[in-house]
Amino acid sequence: MNNIVTRIFILLMIISSFRSYSQDIHFSQFYMSPLNLNPAMTGVMNCKTRMIANYRNQWAAVLAKYAYNTYSVSYDQKIPVGREDYFGVGGSLWGDVAGESRFGTTQGRVSLSYSKKMAGSRKKASYLVIGADGALSNRGISRSNLRWPSQITANGFEPGRDPNEPQFQDTDFLYPDIAAGLLWFSVLDDKTNWYAGAAIHHLNRPNVSFLGETVSLYSRYTVHAGLQFEVARKISMLPFGVFMSQGPHKSLNAGTNFRFALGPAKISNQSWEVGLWYRVGNKVPSGLHSDALILSSRFNYENFNIGFSYDVNISGLSAASRANGAFEFSLVYNICGPESRGVYCPRF
Repeated sequence: MNNIVTRIFILLMIISSFRSYSQDIHFSQFYMSPLNLNPAMTGVMNCKTRMIANYRNQWAAVLAKYAYNTYSVSYDQKIPVGREDYFGVGGSLWGDVAGESRFGTTQGRVSLSYSKKMAGSRKKASYLVIGADGALSNRGISRSNLRWPSQITANGFEPGRDPNEPQFQDTDFLYPDIAAGLLWFSVLDDKTNWYAGAAIHHLNRPNVSFLGETVSLYSRYTVHAGLQFEVARKISMLPFGVFMSQGPHKSLNAGTNFRFALGPAKISNQSWEVGLWYRVGNKVPSGLHSDALILSSRFNYENFNIGFSYDVNISGLSAASRANGAFEFSLVYNICGPESRGVYCPRF
């Protein structure tokens, strides 16, 4: 009975989002999902072309086969401009399905950026990047799978009762979406760099209501930063952090990876990383709550980067989830080639 009540409670939270201001997807490995983080990250890479796949599975311990599932695939490349600058061009597709209601969003996006060298030489440089993207999103829900408060009794869920549901105007619709961002990064040498960026998503605040009302999606404001520096021979430290604010909701995800170089010194991209992260959010109307501890691991080999992470839930839902949060997998494949223009960007 407790499991049934817990699942119904979560489903009701999903249903309540139909009248509220829906929130966005997020990846714990945000540094391995650059186009979802900031359009100014488009084309910012040391290779010429980059392809990325991300997958996240959340709340399986509570919702079983109705766990939240999020995927993303992206492609981007950099195009030299003049002697030292670059264009970035890319596209991405992501989808998210939440709970038994199959409340889902799918978005296709085209991203552009321009990187302007502001200072430096062939071996160190600082760049300012401006980026923007445009997207078309589809949002839908499985009406037949919904549960309503009038169907929940002392005996549990009774599907035969009158659902007394609201009047849906559309259970599947499209809307446009626009975002913009800035990024500054400085590369001091092949082992030392730093960057900071900011982005605004949903600049046009699209209407996302299923009920024929005007319910505008809150704009999402993102600030992120990171750096890399060597703490010992073949060992580097990579602290990252991202802060997001969307309407009344805010979250901070910060932590550190340690990168251990493998193989001969001349081979620059054979390494293993391990890290620990902490995500905290705000309560509405006030207060803070701990959300998750994130254990991460990443293996870099030549043009491949493979990342795994697991969210250990430490929020108030941990009693129902048994501390199980989310599993995440990321795969990055870079297509490189001869580069005769000197240093360009950090190794994220």
